[in-house]
Formats: sequence, C-alpha cells, structure tokens
Amino acid sequence: MEITAGMVKQLRNSTGVGMMDCKKALAKTNGEMEAAIDWLRIRGLAKAAKKADRVAAEGLVGIASNGTQAAVVEVNSETDFVARNEQFQTIVSTIAKLALDANGDVAKLAEMPFVGTGNSVSTELNEAIAKIGENMNLRRTETVSVSDGVVESYVHNAVKAGLGKIGILVALESTGDKAALSALGKQLAMHIAATNPLSIDPEDLDQDVVARERAIILEQIKESGKPVDIAEKIVDGRMRKYFEEVTLLAQTFVINGETKVHDAIKNVEKNIGAPIKLTRFVRYALGEGIEKVESDFAAEVAATAGVK
Repeated sequence: MEITAGMVKQLRNSTGVGMMDCKKALAKTNGEMEAAIDWLRIRGLAKAAKKADRVAAEGLVGIASNGTQAAVVEVNSETDFVARNEQFQTIVSTIAKLALDANGDVAKLAEMPFVGTGNSVSTELNEAIAKIGENMNLRRTETVSVSDGVVESYVHNAVKAGLGKIGILVALESTGDKAALSALGKQLAMHIAATNPLSIDPEDLDQDVVARERAIILEQIKESGKPVDIAEKIVDGRMRKYFEEVTLLAQTFVINGETKVHDAIKNVEKNIGAPIKLTRFVRYALGEGIEKVESDFAAEVAATAGVK
C-alpha cells in the first residue's frame, strides 16, 4: 500500500512522533492507522492516542435537568464564532430542555416541536442556517434519570448557564439527604470532566479495549527481553494500574487528591446514613469523534482565482 504524506501527517498529529518513525510504522502495518499507533506504542515512541486529540468541531454542548432527570445534547456549527451567537445559544438551550422528553433518541428530538415557532427542531435549525449563514447539526443526545436520588450536572468552559464545551451528567441513587447527594454529584461531575474515565468500573469496560491494551503491554514487555512467564505476571500488575487510571471508582478523587472515588462516596454514605449507588455517568466533549478536514486556504484562493 502506498504511504502518502497525508497519512504520515495524520499519524504524527495523533501521536506526536517524528515523521520518519510515523512513515516506518505505516509501512510496517500496511497503512492501518490504529495498528501503526499500536506499533509506535509497543516501541515506546507514543503514548495511547485519544480520539479527542485527533478531532475537532465547533458548537455547544447543552444540559437541562429537573432533579431526578437530566439531558445533554451536542449541536455542532462550523466555527466558534457561531457558538458565541446569542440566537444559536438560545436554540441549543431550548433543544436541551426538549431533550428531557426524547429519552436519548436524536431522531425523535429532531422532530419535536420547537417552542414558540411551530417548527420542528430540525426545521428551526435549517432556518437558523439560512439566517446565520453557517451549517449546523443536531448530533447526539442522552437522558439520565433515577427513581430515588439525584442527577447532577456540570458544564466546563460555560458560555452561559447549561452551555459550554464539555457537559457531564451523574446519576446517584439513594434515599439519603438530597442536598448532600447533589453536592457529591457536582464534585463527581467535575472530577469526570477532568479525568475522562472510560467506565464506572472494570466490568463495564469495553472488553475489546481491555484486550488491546493487554496485548500492547505484553508486546512492550517481550521486546524488553523478559521471558513469557515473567512477562505475563508483569502484565497483570500493569493492567491493575491501567484500571486505576481509566475506571471512575478506582481513580484518585481530584477534589482532594487523596482518596479514591469509591472511598469518597463511602464517606458521604456515612454522613447521610444511607447507601449511595453511582448508576451512570455521561460525558460529552464538543467535537469528539468528528474528523475535521484541514483545508489549504491558499490553495482554495488560488483555485477560485483560476491559478494552477
């Protein structure tokens, strides 16, 4: 397979590794991007690549809540300039409130009546596109609820209440004091915004992700010259450390920098005299998972002018 300059650049942007090593990795893996990242990591040339580092999109994340239920939405735009537009902000806030009744169904949300206009949400967005002159997209939504407890939220880099670049929802089931639960939920949401855990605990992790991480660690240890039987034991220890880094309950609580999240929840349980179960969390970061096409502005101008 031909290894293009664009492929090398993409791998370099994803890993921070030099161009020649990136080209070699792509050649060794027949141009497979994820395999090339693994090849570089095995040789200690790159850390684990995060998709959020390789993607970009503008717009806003919006959150609405009513105590035992909350919804989060992502509405994208082409530029950050539109995200600062008051009309766009009002649209996203309204969509977030409607999302409370959409139950995480983005198609259903798109067809719901937009408040005060008689349009559907999708039609309202299309009219806003015509007025503002920039493409917009209702990308995704999720709803979180509890039967007895609280759903807390947090918005990072907020431009207005409930609108920003990162939105977090945290669901806590408990019969205990709701004010204490809300305070804990807010702290957990801020922690999640900072650490971006992959799951609540190891059992909830995508097993394909776990298998891939284990395989990479094993190959790293083998390349250091360790026998296979010793390498397997080292892998177990490294995987325990990995779980501590990526699963919420095992992480060190950023609010105090000392206790584990699991223990922080237990401490609040003692104070309120009732069990607390963290049933779910949702973290939306603006633009994650969307590949943003890089354009050569000078080339575009030249093409428009008919210059070859």
